[in-house]
Amino acid sequence: MAKKEEKDKRENIEKKLLELEDQLKRSVADFQNLEKRVAEERKHLIKYANYELLSSLLPAFDSLFLAEKYIEDEGLKYTVKSVKDALENVGVQRIETEGKDFDASTMDCVETIEGNEGKVLEEVRPGFMLYDKVIRPASVKVGKRKEK
Repeated sequence: MAKKEEKDKRENIEKKLLELEDQLKRSVADFQNLEKRVAEERKHLIKYANYELLSSLLPAFDSLFLAEKYIEDEGLKYTVKSVKDALENVGVQRIETEGKDFDASTMDCVETIEGNEGKVLEEVRPGFMLYDKVIRPASVKVGKRKEK
């Protein structure tokens, strides 16, 4: 009878050992998944850290870009080019609109005017993206059919 008790005891210990080993494997897997998720979140945070700053600076950039349209000055042109290059270097791209199909995910239609239906006919205010995220949609005028 002592051998049976010993055998049962050993089987219980082996069973408990297998359970603990399984728990350890699950815990290690959970920890590795957590590490991966935290690394991805950190990468995302770093990538989009400038989002708020850039969106608050856009009105100042608008004034600068608008001034370039109406003022012939080499210093101003150089400054605007420097600003555009700096924006591109941190992942900011201007949303292309002129002659493109209207895209509600990157553009706001401020007016519809007679012209090619669904095409952007005029950009009122430029839009910008930070990598794949819209900072500010472009404000555009979109063509519509002639009314009879």
